[in-house]
Amino acid sequence: MKTVKNFINGEVSESPSQRFAAIYNPASGTQTHQVVLSNPDDADAALTAAHDAAKDWAKTPPLRRARVMFKFKSLLEKNMDELAKLITDEHGKVHSDALGELTRGLEVVEFACGIPHLLKGENSANVGSGVDSHSLMQPLGVCVGITPFNFPAMVSMWMFPIALATGNSFVLKPSEKDPSVSIKIAALLKESGLPDGVFNVLQGDKEVVDVLLTDKRVQAVSFVGSTQIAEYIYTTASAHGKRCQALGGAKNHCILMPDADLDMATGAIMGAGFGAAGERCMALSVVVAVGDEIADEAVARLTDKIQAMRTGPGRQDGPENDMGPVITAEHKAKIISYIDAGEQAGAELVVDGRSLVVNGYEKGFFVGPTLFDYVKPEMTIYKEEIFGPVLSVVRVPDYQTALELINEHEYGNGTAIFTRDGETARAFSEDVQAGMVGINVPIPVPMAFHSFGGWKRSIFGPLNVHGNDGVRFYTKMKTVTSRWPTSIRLEKHKSDFIMPTHG
Repeated sequence: MKTVKNFINGEVSESPSQRFAAIYNPASGTQTHQVVLSNPDDADAALTAAHDAAKDWAKTPPLRRARVMFKFKSLLEKNMDELAKLITDEHGKVHSDALGELTRGLEVVEFACGIPHLLKGENSANVGSGVDSHSLMQPLGVCVGITPFNFPAMVSMWMFPIALATGNSFVLKPSEKDPSVSIKIAALLKESGLPDGVFNVLQGDKEVVDVLLTDKRVQAVSFVGSTQIAEYIYTTASAHGKRCQALGGAKNHCILMPDADLDMATGAIMGAGFGAAGERCMALSVVVAVGDEIADEAVARLTDKIQAMRTGPGRQDGPENDMGPVITAEHKAKIISYIDAGEQAGAELVVDGRSLVVNGYEKGFFVGPTLFDYVKPEMTIYKEEIFGPVLSVVRVPDYQTALELINEHEYGNGTAIFTRDGETARAFSEDVQAGMVGINVPIPVPMAFHSFGGWKRSIFGPLNVHGNDGVRFYTKMKTVTSRWPTSIRLEKHKSDFIMPTHG
């Protein structure tokens, strides 16, 4: 059986480990290959390669590092379909959604191509008599990224392009559920001219994660995943003196105001709630409808749209499906248990996706789109992140109650409001306790030149991902204050008519 291996010091690397994890095609429910679960010796090899490569890469002029990113961008664009196929075959999302994931990652690569400008630092002349000050933004050294299964390409590309462009080396620990795209990305980086050892891929589970969190050579750790694991990552990494950003879970609400454009809003809610089978940290999972009239109409429209959805494999001949399977049989069972709990708690199950069977893919990990109405804040399906195609409708009498409902939740990742009223939208954007806000935008993921991150228990650490926060996270600032003694002026140099070059 084919084994997905490590990529260390510029080449695919064998591991002495005898532990493996199965990789499935979620649509068929069959195992297609396996991934090695590395041991501490593998982790040491990856960190040694990264540590040895870090010094020379840090001294490489930012312009040359940017040129590697430009070449990588070009290769990504040429290989988009192949990368998307890897994502679909191991994660299950439909092909167009996989292409969308790659595009959002590519945007961060494009941002990293401008690193010479982003690293200019600050300068103040004459802070004192004959005294100047300037700042240097210097790399940290060895950085680590630990990424989730739901975006095997995009989330890693939220991290390593900026880390590499700012002069760091990098060790990526991808999810063991869909790791193949990480090896292809490593090969493209090598083809782009990145020196061996600067980017490494370490497959595995908690055994190697703990090495990465505690090894003294690691300077920074970036993580995206569940809140429980994020808290562990942040606590452990911080206790060992590392800079850490750990993004956790979410329960993203949208407020549906009585004046909302329902055609636009329900269409947006469908895509945000059921795209990628709800396996997005920015998925809209709760609709807070202000008033019964708008709630009744929204539920009716959502029901019609759900019943028209096509659920099936992510790749097939003919028209593309709207939604694919979830990642594993275990995750399917967990989602179904949440639907069971919601029904038992008294929520009205308007559309039940538990019994969905896809012809020809009877063993696939499919859960149909599911809609609950009359959900209450004390219910488990309201409080916890389900991470599946389950949409809940909560009814409230007024805007203030809706706002308080969102602000009282333990998570504060993303949120949205659907309204035609500018004053309401402006007040919402100021008062809501969440890190990313959409005004008639259902998934307000910032562009690469802004930063991504939530509030409350959706993030641990002071800096967000990509954008200017990403540059700050992967650099340390040094401020130089200088005064020069009076000296004899240098003699004039001879004339030189050659165009000066840099890099």
